[in-house]
Amino acid sequence: MKLVNKKIKDYTQIFHLFTEEEWIRTSKNFNKNIAGFFTGKKNEVFINVQNEGIAYFIGLGKADSPLFEAQQVALKFSQTYREKLMAVPTLVVADFITEKQFEEFVKGLLLGTYRYPFEKTHAFWNTKFELHFENLSQKKLDVIGRKSEALSNGQISCQEWLNKPANLKKPDTLSLYLKNLSKKYNLKYTVFNRKKCEELGLGAYVSVNQGSAYDAAFTIIEYKTEAKNAKTFGLVGKCVLFDTGGISLKNPDNMHYMKSDMGGATAVLGTLIYAAEMQLPVNIIAILPITDNAISENAFLPSDVITAYNGKTIEVLNTDAEGRMILADGLSYLSRNFKTDILIDLATLTGSSVRMFGDTCGAMFSNNDELKNLLMQTGDKTNQRLWNLPLWDIWKDDIRSDVADLKNISMKPIGDCIVAAKFLEQFIENHPKWAHLDIAGVAFGNVGYAKEKAATGFGVQLLADLIENYH
Repeated sequence: MKLVNKKIKDYTQIFHLFTEEEWIRTSKNFNKNIAGFFTGKKNEVFINVQNEGIAYFIGLGKADSPLFEAQQVALKFSQTYREKLMAVPTLVVADFITEKQFEEFVKGLLLGTYRYPFEKTHAFWNTKFELHFENLSQKKLDVIGRKSEALSNGQISCQEWLNKPANLKKPDTLSLYLKNLSKKYNLKYTVFNRKKCEELGLGAYVSVNQGSAYDAAFTIIEYKTEAKNAKTFGLVGKCVLFDTGGISLKNPDNMHYMKSDMGGATAVLGTLIYAAEMQLPVNIIAILPITDNAISENAFLPSDVITAYNGKTIEVLNTDAEGRMILADGLSYLSRNFKTDILIDLATLTGSSVRMFGDTCGAMFSNNDELKNLLMQTGDKTNQRLWNLPLWDIWKDDIRSDVADLKNISMKPIGDCIVAAKFLEQFIENHPKWAHLDIAGVAFGNVGYAKEKAATGFGVQLLADLIENYH
């Protein structure tokens, strides 16, 4: 999308933005009958058709609304009117708008072009579409354009991979995509197959993968900056391409949604794309333990005792608690082999977090107050919200095993998201700044572009903002 600081004589398409206050102030300049249909409320759209062209009056809501609401409005507008919008130079009229608000609005326009399967058919991706806005310098518009495009490329890739049906995202197809992506953005790409994982002692990860017809792909992607004294972020994303539950088979009623069990990994993928396109002055080490959780004669069994990468033994009581197994090895491998300032894992991990928060926020656990507060603030800012839950040692009692160091589930009907976090804490190798984000309720849900539940893109804006603004 091209953003240009200019104004031509005639426009066939105009986006007229209003807050409620701005509409009260300026409505007298328009046909008085419009006020019966439009008041500037959030998501209100009035289409004013005149001989020379079409003006969309777009309501942003209250003047003191949080910034992310400008993105929400633009996204809904972009989705709703996709068939009507023209690929022509378009004037934006909004004298009151701040630079940040305008940036969020542009991001929303692009993110709203997404639907599965994604193709750049929306008017906003057409080269003939230009957004003309005189209130900001061309230099500022260039930055906003670059950021918005990088963000939408990241978030759309995240949504696209999460929405793909199970038969279109086998480990080899995802691995080929990641390999090509790494070439494109000059990232360092490393992958371990099952044989190599066994040699390295990634036993918890291998236990989940051993029932699969597809080879393991324990993947490490590194983004490096030339900048001096740059911070290093370690990201681990749960990447179960399809989760049957294994021998502890899931209820079939909603099992088709289990194509979404790689939501942590797709959030990390989108963040990597954003960082690479923006050439952020940070280092990122991302681990994606790719596998499915399948049933076969080789599948791991309840009562198996597994030795994880860091030497701890795990009694498997439920094979559907597989996410924490692969994350355990991802976390300890990252902690032992790389030095990171911050360690974050993301996972569509537990039904428990969904029952607690629904689709309003992710459950967050952290051993560091600074990181905890920063994640909360970033979540509020980006509307990818998180709520902090305790990591008290009393929960450790629930994962003590008679036959191993730990068991992978407590078998109590309560607090499984906390139990899972407490389990993962045993594999961070005493990292002083770690956070675990359980995003099961928010990665996949009701969206404007699909009838059924689909990918929300949760996590990309949260991580991108956190990494870009971390000091």
